[in-house]
Amino acid sequence: MVEVYEFWTVIVSLIVVKLCHLIYKWSNPTTNGKLPPGSMGFPIIGETFEFMISHDACQFPEFVKKKILRHGPLFRTSLFGAKIIISTDIGLNMEIAKTNHIPGMPKSLARLFGENNLFVQSKESHKHVRSVTTQFLGSQGLKLGMIRDMDLVTRTHMEIGARNGGFDAKETASKILMECLAKRVMGEIEPEVAKELTKCWIHFPKGWFRFSWNIPGTGVYRMIKAREQMMKILKDTVFKRRASGEDLGEFFSVMFGDMEGGAVKISVEEAVEYIFIFFLISNESTPNVLAATVKLISDNPKVMQELKREHDRIFRGRNEKETEADLTWEDYKSMTFTQMVINESLRLTSTAPTVLRIIDHEFQAGDYTIPAGWLFMGYPNVHYNPEKYDDPLAFNPWRWKEKDLTAILSKTFIPFGAGSRLCLGADFAKLMTATFIHNLFRYRWSMKTETTVLRRIILMFPGGSDIQISGETEMDNSSGY
Repeated sequence: MVEVYEFWTVIVSLIVVKLCHLIYKWSNPTTNGKLPPGSMGFPIIGETFEFMISHDACQFPEFVKKKILRHGPLFRTSLFGAKIIISTDIGLNMEIAKTNHIPGMPKSLARLFGENNLFVQSKESHKHVRSVTTQFLGSQGLKLGMIRDMDLVTRTHMEIGARNGGFDAKETASKILMECLAKRVMGEIEPEVAKELTKCWIHFPKGWFRFSWNIPGTGVYRMIKAREQMMKILKDTVFKRRASGEDLGEFFSVMFGDMEGGAVKISVEEAVEYIFIFFLISNESTPNVLAATVKLISDNPKVMQELKREHDRIFRGRNEKETEADLTWEDYKSMTFTQMVINESLRLTSTAPTVLRIIDHEFQAGDYTIPAGWLFMGYPNVHYNPEKYDDPLAFNPWRWKEKDLTAILSKTFIPFGAGSRLCLGADFAKLMTATFIHNLFRYRWSMKTETTVLRRIILMFPGGSDIQISGETEMDNSSGY
């Protein structure tokens, strides 16, 4: 009996020693140089739960603010089971963005996007799809093929909302975005197919950043299943059209390299995966920022008044010229104050990391070494630097007066990322937001005062983002609203 007791005592002791050793190795990662300061939290879990506490959308997470006070602008941690470097140094963020090309993401996102997606494949494949997408969603593509459709779809949804007394800004923006992108990329989609795709979207919001355990009943499991279903629907649609000889449109022709001068050929599976990911990213970013912008406008009467004057002028000019009701590119470019509002909203609400990379080679940052394979998260802390922006916590669109409103990246403004992964949909997002605001000012409107905008990596609206419509506005030169 004593021997059995001693045997199990030895076994338990060995297990405890092994666990202590593993915990020590987890807490003290090895590298060729000196790691940035910080802590790794518990094994696997790391400091994820503290990091994922929701916070005001116009404030950085308390987790990040506490770490900056303790360790400075560069520190290490562990989130979602991955080893992470977090930086709020704009110079380092820009350098990492330029010299590292693999997008950083937890395994749950990697599984969602698929192992063979064009976002993380070779630099040549990524360069090709960036070029193709720019043709359609760059300023020239938007000017020639998107603005009229977007204006018509937006106007239609707002007319429906006005008849009902109001609508949810985020949900309506999501519908507008999907209709515009689907038509541009896939052409006319059968109603039944569109309905099936819409059903799949409900599994994605708020579920991106999770632990990567693909177990039945978990969020990751549901996301993977929804992805598989959406991919099947998209793929079947493409194959059906090809088999029947239907024109897939210019986008697919360029993607497949079928057009004259098409040097890079991409399979149907790769093209469908790319379209799926592009739809997913667009739908979980642009509508959220748009709804947050509307909330900021609604809370600031002076901004409301100035926007009303600007859009009344555009409406009157169109009426005086007796031209068609569609929004033109010239109208869009004349929305100076609207662009100032959009830039200011982007500055204030960019409280998530805008540079996400996997470090592909050991990087020296001052006295510290960032090991290869670690995930890098760069926050745009410069947006809240009082030396760059007076009273940085205030929503003040006038601060953008006489600045280049077309720029989507500078040393003090980085809402769309930087480097080879600079957001492809930046111009599209700004056009969609401006078009939404333009058509909104056809009406007398307000957003519920109790509307709150939070962020947990992704922007959230716990109580919805309802806009109340009280009738069509009268176009005049008054400053009242």
